[in-house]
Amino acid sequence: MNKKNFIHETSIVENRNCIGKGTRVWQFCNVMDGCSVGEDCNIGQNVFIETNVFIGSRVTIKNNISLYSGLKCEDDVFLGPNCVFTNVINPRSFISRKKEFKDTYVKQGASIGANATIICGTVIGSYSMVGAGAVVTKDVSDYALVVGNPARTIGYVCQCGTRLHYEKNYYYCPECAKKYRLVNDKLTALKSKKEEE
Repeated sequence: MNKKNFIHETSIVENRNCIGKGTRVWQFCNVMDGCSVGEDCNIGQNVFIETNVFIGSRVTIKNNISLYSGLKCEDDVFLGPNCVFTNVINPRSFISRKKEFKDTYVKQGASIGANATIICGTVIGSYSMVGAGAVVTKDVSDYALVVGNPARTIGYVCQCGTRLHYEKNYYYCPECAKKYRLVNDKLTALKSKKEEE
C-alpha cells in the first residue's frame, strides 16, 4: 500500500523529503529543512519543528508545540497540547548561546501531558508519563508517572498507559495483566510464559 502524506495548504514544509510516508501535517505548521519526521505521524495545528530535530514514527504532536534543535523523540511518543521544550539553560536575548544547546531525549512510547514543561538536557524514559502541567527538571525513569513542579515520581504506568498496582514484590497492570519488577530503582517488564516460548 502506497501511503501518502497530507500537508495542509496553510503549512510551510521547507523540504518534503524530511517527512515520512503517511504523516499528516495540519494547519499553520512550520517544518524547517534539516529535521527528520518519521512515518505515520500526526502533527497538529500550529506546530513548529526546527532544524536538527528528530521525530520517530507514529508520533502524535498535538496543537501549539514548538520543537527546538537538539530534541529527539523516538517512535510512538505522545506530546500533549501546549507542552513546552527548551534547549538552553540560561537564555539571554543579547548573548548567543547556540554552542550551549542541551539535547533532550524522549524515549519510545513516552507520553507528555498538556502544558508540561521539559527543561533541556533531560531524558524522558520509555513508556513513562509526564502529567499535565508538570515541570521536568531531571531525567524521568522508564514507566515512571511524574507530576508537579518540580516533577516527582508518584508511581508507575504500564506500557498500555494504565497505572500499575503493587502486590507481592511485583507491579502489575489491572488492564492488560502485564507484570513488572523494580530493581535498583529501575522498573523492567517481565516476560509472559508465551513470550518465553
